Amino acid sequence: MTDAPLLRSALYMPGSNARAIAKARALPVDAIVLDLEDSVAPEAKADARAQIVAAFNDGGFGPRYRVARINAHDGAWGRADLAALAQAPLDAVLAPKIDDAADVRDLADVMAGAGFADDVALWIMVETPLAVLNLAQIAACAADTPLAGMVLGLNDLAKDSGIAQLPGRAAFQPVLTMAVLAARAHGLIVLDGVCNALDDEDRLHAECRQARDGGFDGKTLIHPRQIATANAIFAPSPDEIAEAEAIVAAFDDPAHAGRGAIRVDGKMVERLHLAQAEVLLARARRIAARPQDPPAEGQAQGRN
Repeated sequence: MTDAPLLRSALYMPGSNARAIAKARALPVDAIVLDLEDSVAPEAKADARAQIVAAFNDGGFGPRYRVARINAHDGAWGRADLAALAQAPLDAVLAPKIDDAADVRDLADVMAGAGFADDVALWIMVETPLAVLNLAQIAACAADTPLAGMVLGLNDLAKDSGIAQLPGRAAFQPVLTMAVLAARAHGLIVLDGVCNALDDEDRLHAECRQARDGGFDGKTLIHPRQIATANAIFAPSPDEIAEAEAIVAAFDDPAHAGRGAIRVDGKMVERLHLAQAEVLLARARRIAARPQDPPAEGQAQGRN
């Protein structure tokens, strides 16, 4: 997915909070998710909807991927969200409470009827037991709908399943792995769920590392101070870049022309490792080319 957006970090911000939306324009985050669902009280939904549309139309988000999370698509709030967002310049709609392929197709039909541009992606939350059981059929909808991404919602899944969110997330590991496999089978972006422990940097670091090692593209966040850690961990490290460069250089050596496997720094590497190295280096170049925004006030520095 070399043409996929860079999404190491995706920060949720309440659509009802004008100050937060203004702050989002200067945060060093890859994606901004302006929320109309959980973080917005029922009486504030209409005002938040108008505020998000105005913010997207005003621009100023730079290279940040622009996402709006709507309310459940089969309710009045969700339908009103989609009607309002259809003409706003955003990159993706994030839909909660998706259970199966039928939900995805219904949502795609509503988006088409509302007049969304063809390049607006559909992302869905994986946050119900049924969604987990139906991951393969949901992901397969990418073939003929705008579906382009999946986001883990472990808070809701924990609530509905009774599975405890303990440090290490061992009980959720099967869900994490199946989500990644479903996404990769159908060319989808997949983002890890949020870390609720705002003051526990070690836990955030561990979750980011677990998600990165598990194949996720990035992590959703709930506070600006979490951005630096996610950005650092989901970026290739200097050692990884050096190893990838060595692999590419070795295969470029005329002495190795036509060979399928060679020895590089004491390891046997094949052309599949060359492909992985090229993807890693392309990602590193994209990160290096991004504008260097200063860290937000109070934002922790990540460790890699």
